[in-house]
Amino acid sequence: MKASNSNTGNQNRGIYLLPNLLTTAGLFSGFYAVVSSMNGHFQSAAIAIFVAMIFDGLDGRVARMTNTQSEFGAEYDSMADMVSFGIAPGLVAYNWALADMGKFGWLAAFVFVAGAALRLARFNTQVGVADKRYFQGLASPAAAGVIASIVWTGTEYQVNGHDYGLIMGILTIITGLLMVSNFRYNSFKEVDWRGKVNFVVVLFIVLVFVVIAASPAELLTAVFVLYASSGPFTTIRSVKKLKLEHVVGDDEQDADFGQSKKACEQASGEEKVDSNETGEEASNQKQEDKEKS
Repeated sequence: MKASNSNTGNQNRGIYLLPNLLTTAGLFSGFYAVVSSMNGHFQSAAIAIFVAMIFDGLDGRVARMTNTQSEFGAEYDSMADMVSFGIAPGLVAYNWALADMGKFGWLAAFVFVAGAALRLARFNTQVGVADKRYFQGLASPAAAGVIASIVWTGTEYQVNGHDYGLIMGILTIITGLLMVSNFRYNSFKEVDWRGKVNFVVVLFIVLVFVVIAASPAELLTAVFVLYASSGPFTTIRSVKKLKLEHVVGDDEQDADFGQSKKACEQASGEEKVDSNETGEEASNQKQEDKEKS
């Protein structure tokens, strides 16, 4: 009996290879982006961040498809995201444009890194509670995409980033603050990727790939900047009156996870009321039976 228990314990101590291998590949890409930016290869650094996004999108889906989810994998993925979408974009932006800005430059990069850390920590505490249709705050991969795409476009046009250090610093700070905001961003998790589509949709996808291949830097910049700007517009349109809690803070009545929690509490309250009513009806029925007897 003890031998069988020990064998089961040894099996549980193992680590699933495939999803964690993809997570490691994403971590490697993020680290490579840092090293490339330190050596002045900013285009390679920006592309490496986008490669890390691909691996980040694959590891979780592969884990769910192969039923290899684990607490270790979730924590490892979060640490890898911090490097690839927090530290790497911050240092790439610093080395490309902010190094000559003095204290303002490294503080702007730090705001981005801190925003990514807070965003990941908040996301981990809201798993299974927040509304899956929306992200609360700009997701760290999308924020990294904003920085990486701007750097990539700048290097494509041979722009000296240090000439635009102030503008890049402001954009870096704004992107970092958007991650810790309460603005709603569409998560696109309601899209049925397994469903059937019209032939025209497939043709449109082919054209999208052609456009991306023709000018990837410019298109990615437009996509990520527009997505980062969509949060404030989505939030303003979805509320009757904009409050401070809709922008930043943890007011349970206004945050996404607060609405879900409130809905769950209302549902549980209704169940309790129904059970109480059922109990009262049963007791009344028993009392009537006693009176008849």
